[in-house]
Amino acid sequence: MQIDCTPKEQKLLKIISKAAQQLGVPCFVIGGFVRDKILQRPTKDIDIVCLGNGIELAHATAQLLNPQPEVHFFKNFGTAHINVNDMEVEFVGARKESYSENSRKPAVTDGTLVDDLNRRDLTINALAVSLNKEDYGTLLDSFDGLLHLQQKRITTPLHPDKTFSDDPLRMMRAIRFAAQLQFTIDDAILTSITENARRLSIVSQERITDEFNKIMLCKKPSIGLDLLSKTGILSIIFPQAMALHGAEYVDGKGHKDNFYHTLQVLDNICVHTKDLWLRWAALLHDIGKPPTKRFEEGHGWTFHGHEVVGAKMTPKIFNQFKLPMGEPMRFVQLMVLLHLRPISLTKENITDSAIRRLLFDAGEHLESLFLLCSADITSKNKYKVQRYLQNFEMVKKRCEEVESKDAMRNWQPPIKGEYIMQVFGIPPSKPVGDLKDAIKDAILDGVIPNSFEHAHQYMLNLAKTMGLTPVPNQEPN
Repeated sequence: MQIDCTPKEQKLLKIISKAAQQLGVPCFVIGGFVRDKILQRPTKDIDIVCLGNGIELAHATAQLLNPQPEVHFFKNFGTAHINVNDMEVEFVGARKESYSENSRKPAVTDGTLVDDLNRRDLTINALAVSLNKEDYGTLLDSFDGLLHLQQKRITTPLHPDKTFSDDPLRMMRAIRFAAQLQFTIDDAILTSITENARRLSIVSQERITDEFNKIMLCKKPSIGLDLLSKTGILSIIFPQAMALHGAEYVDGKGHKDNFYHTLQVLDNICVHTKDLWLRWAALLHDIGKPPTKRFEEGHGWTFHGHEVVGAKMTPKIFNQFKLPMGEPMRFVQLMVLLHLRPISLTKENITDSAIRRLLFDAGEHLESLFLLCSADITSKNKYKVQRYLQNFEMVKKRCEEVESKDAMRNWQPPIKGEYIMQVFGIPPSKPVGDLKDAIKDAILDGVIPNSFEHAHQYMLNLAKTMGLTPVPNQEPN
């Protein structure tokens, strides 16, 4: 075989070949598996195309395996897949596939191997290897995909307008592969993407988000995001990010281009984490700057409160992208809200109170916040960067000191709202929230020690000024 497979992969492909021979159908391994093997990239997905019924081939293959895997199939689409040794194998019959002008679902008919290769998105994904007895292991390369891999070049098998019209998501896939592989997209392909970008409106948000997240998980996501911006796709799928573009000058005073700053922050954080949601936090950390941008005479450009505005925008963006609205969203929102806090502490005398608040607000996500803040230092002035990093290390050290002394990480106030309602015999109301917040603030500010007894006495004293009286026999001895 002309591609370098592991012994387990070779054994599996031989079994698939045997099953195809029993059915009398030619079959081929195709697409990403072939591409990644040539590039020596790890892969766990194997796509099998046969000139016949893909579901029947999947069942025939499963019967030859021990233990026999379960076959998951989708009759309407003519596809099936099995899992073998953590490898996902998908089977499909060769087909023609096209989209009507305003449809998200393709019209599918049986086809030849050439038809199937023609419908592939990129030449580097249109490589196939025969699994047939007469020419087993032969590489089939109808569109010079092997040459394009060597040239690190992204182009389409057919005219790009035809390729992208059949499935507009292929425009994002072309950009995603350019980012993943750090290949160059042909100028003609970029022109076609720019001219056809609006066609993405017929593609489901889920598919768009899946491709966007794959770009976010690249080693250097800025490559893909910059291409999305330059081709006009980002304006369609993420206008809030496009609004970050541009540096404006008034009276000789300007501000940095927040779009390219954001891309740099994202690339910076990707060196240290593969966590998708921390990468999203880097992408959204300055998303509130466009709506808060102001020019102040004698001072220059300001973005006051952009972290608060950005945190408020985060749920809407997650909903827009159909991203998880639970813990992932809350984590990103918290990072956006707090991303200025550690750096701002370096500009003042750092009090224990300020550190306690940071520890309390960040909780278990303090290390993630520190990663984001470090990534946010993008100045080209190396002395300025060195000073920022030194100050930042000082903040981290102070956090360790206060944490070891006060144990504020993941801390919860010793008195909760339910207890306040019980002591004073009142329902959920503003006074309950006011008392709870006052107790929390008093502990964080060092007004009272972090103990139930001190918090309880503080509550009673404050409640008296609010006209609240404890219910008899509810106050503990």
